[in-house]
Amino acid sequence: MQALQQAIDKHIDDDPDLKQIWDLLHSIPGVGQRVADHFTALLSGRDFKSAEQLAAYLGLVPTQWQSGSSIKGRPRMSKAGSASLRQLLYMPAVVAIRCNPHVKALYERLLAKGKAKMSALGAAMHKLAQLCFGVVHSGQPYRADWPTKA
Repeated sequence: MQALQQAIDKHIDDDPDLKQIWDLLHSIPGVGQRVADHFTALLSGRDFKSAEQLAAYLGLVPTQWQSGSSIKGRPRMSKAGSASLRQLLYMPAVVAIRCNPHVKALYERLLAKGKAKMSALGAAMHKLAQLCFGVVHSGQPYRADWPTKA
């Protein structure tokens, strides 16, 4: 495992485009080496037009179970995408709730509205994926002073 991680690190360090993407992702509070490695591969290998497209690919968008005009049950996360990438975002989202001002504001706002903690955590995972797309798409590192929704 250690040799494989060293090979991944060397490959990223040798390619300036991958290194720039990795550095941008790593600037986000809550995103560590493992998430930065996986998202570098994902965002450099696929052409996502929007952050919502990335979230849908990861299966982090809400869906409702409905038939015709009747809605059965409450909205749930679609889970249509890769389960391993969703699992990869779980712990970084937990960390981001405490140290990332954008994710923390979203999480606290949803809890204040009466949402369940797991539902708010799913929204935090979605927000973290959006932030990853945003920093790579803009080419600018994460800025904590960027205005948040209150």
